[in-house]
Amino acid sequence: MKERLPREVFTAEFRQQAVEMILREGLSIAEAARRLAISPKTLTNWVGMAKRGILPKGTTNNATAGGRRRREVTDEESELSRLRRENAELRMERDILKKSAAYFASESLRGTR
Repeated sequence: MKERLPREVFTAEFRQQAVEMILREGLSIAEAARRLAISPKTLTNWVGMAKRGILPKGTTNNATAGGRRRREVTDEESELSRLRRENAELRMERDILKKSAAYFASESLRGTR
């Protein structure tokens, strides 16, 4: 079963600062995404919308396109989301290492016969 990561809600200020890191400070999208612990694809979308002058959902008065209001994400929720994402990445890395260790162990056994 594939573990799904929770969908994050970012404030307008966070989005604006992330885009400014790229457009004004000259950081690459990959570097800014790594520093902010967000997906490069998400950041690419935000930069594209900023260049076209389109406001992403939730940036005006914290309302979504459907008119529903979203509450601000607390620091604890943000940290929990970051830790869940990191946990999922670490599990994936662990699984890859287990498989590679098993592969190389079987290869070394073949060489001794």
